Amino acid sequence: MKILVLNCGSSSVKYQLIDMEKEIALAIGLVERIGMSGSVLTHKAFDRPQTKISGEILDHTQAIDFVIAILLSPNHGVISDKSEIKAVGHRVVHGGERFTGSVLIDGEVMAELKDLISLAPLHNPHNIRGINAATISLPNIPQVGVFDTAFHHKMPPYAYIYGLPYLLYKKYGIRRYGFHGTSHYYVSCKAAELLGRPIEDLKIITCHLGNGASMAAVDGGVSVDTTMGFTPLEGLVMGTRCGDIDPAIILHVMALEELTLNEANTLMNKHSGLVGISGLSSDMREILKSTGEGHVNARLALEVYCYRIKKYIGAYMAALGGLDAVVFTGGVGENAVEVRRRCVSGLGCLGIELDNAKNEAPGKSAAIVSSADSRVSVMVIPTNEELVIAKETKRIVDQLEKS
Repeated sequence: MKILVLNCGSSSVKYQLIDMEKEIALAIGLVERIGMSGSVLTHKAFDRPQTKISGEILDHTQAIDFVIAILLSPNHGVISDKSEIKAVGHRVVHGGERFTGSVLIDGEVMAELKDLISLAPLHNPHNIRGINAATISLPNIPQVGVFDTAFHHKMPPYAYIYGLPYLLYKKYGIRRYGFHGTSHYYVSCKAAELLGRPIEDLKIITCHLGNGASMAAVDGGVSVDTTMGFTPLEGLVMGTRCGDIDPAIILHVMALEELTLNEANTLMNKHSGLVGISGLSSDMREILKSTGEGHVNARLALEVYCYRIKKYIGAYMAALGGLDAVVFTGGVGENAVEVRRRCVSGLGCLGIELDNAKNEAPGKSAAIVSSADSRVSVMVIPTNEELVIAKETKRIVDQLEKS
């Protein structure tokens, strides 16, 4: 079975075509600048060089048509007919309390997804747009929604309820939901495999560090707490997001600067975090380079970023009542040696000791980078959210065929 996995943003479509028999990506790619000048499709078949195609791509339907066309291309394609695509799996950011697992998408589900837009106005509309586009481009092919929030739905109430009037939760669903669930699920399972132990016996902290970043406390394979909350803004300092702040700060700044709600939202989501503190960049590679060159605010941004992660490691170890492994994943977590070193530095009191040589050794496969004496394993595990989405899609489609 071949499954097309789509992750649709406001002006982009990330995709992978995955062969589920071998669990390998036959092709991966990205359509960028949809609806803007200079649209481009970057495509890589598993056995051929990367190629880029420029053209006018006006909307998501046209973008997915471009994707299907290149998958069928004699020079760059990996299938001979689009009927080989047996299902489409979509990343959907927010499932609220309604969607606690993956679902077959139908009219009723689409109506409920639209109702959830208020919980994720920056993400869900684009996910819905991608589903509609795929329905037009690939009619009569099953589509499955896989939710970022689903892995966290078993959190206990004391972990997801905020210190606000309970009526706001009952009326509007104001609570911690958490995100990056497919990544936290994947790397926690891989950590158990790497340790050769059942995940049911393990207490794991997973750190998904990319431009967006979150951590999860995983007890026996269940997420019992996570840093992102009602929205992806809460928790860690990120590339452009502020993470945890005193909520009165934004009210104060809005009054001082005479900001509208939209401007305040943009301030916290687009102009804060690494880029806000450093005044340079949201890219950790640039922050590390500038830190090495003596840029004071780049160094401060790096220190704030890593300190916040270190604090959460301690907090989540307490919440779990012990710890077997800390896992780093995501673009920063997998590649930034110095970030990993800073995040666990000084945590020997918690039984966490890094092996610097192992931490600095390059590699694309999962690895344990803690010292032989460390009571807690420190791991670097490349994430594979697309494979999780494909597996969930196959599971739902298999159930459909059996019924």
